[in-house]
Amino acid sequence: MDSTPPREPVEHDRYPDSYLRALLREVKTIAMVGASANWNRPSFFAMKYLQEKGYRVIPVNPVAAGQEILGEQVYATLDDVPEKIDMVDIFRNSDAAGPITDDAIRLGAKIVWMQLGVRNDEAARRAEAAGLRVVMNRCPKIEHARLTGKLEWHGIASGVISSKKRKL
Repeated sequence: MDSTPPREPVEHDRYPDSYLRALLREVKTIAMVGASANWNRPSFFAMKYLQEKGYRVIPVNPVAAGQEILGEQVYATLDDVPEKIDMVDIFRNSDAAGPITDDAIRLGAKIVWMQLGVRNDEAARRAEAAGLRVVMNRCPKIEHARLTGKLEWHGIASGVISSKKRKL
């Protein structure tokens, strides 16, 4: 029998920094569902940042399955990932977040993190009822950078955003 005390309900419109810090400290392995090999996609930036901060990020994308993204094998589904996953980072739309969350629950992940613009309250309730912690409509890259003061990764030092006029 699990002796873990029940968790306090989380207000999903506003997360305390202590909650986000605790999650980011606990995580070692992240499955990024919707990871892209395209260098200018947000999932690519997020994956690269998280890898450089010491996280193992496993890309999940059925279109790119069998390829590599940032040195990691891409898997078609969460079921195909051959190791334990601490966190499922969802780079898919809010409707897709429901079945992905159910997969995360079934596979024993500890955290479901839905990216900016992704919110599925019903999926969050199911995950929390199963003992997972949930974050919605946030980016772990942005939150990590904000909480650790690494602002250069918000695009300022990426070479993508520039104040210089483009040459035509």
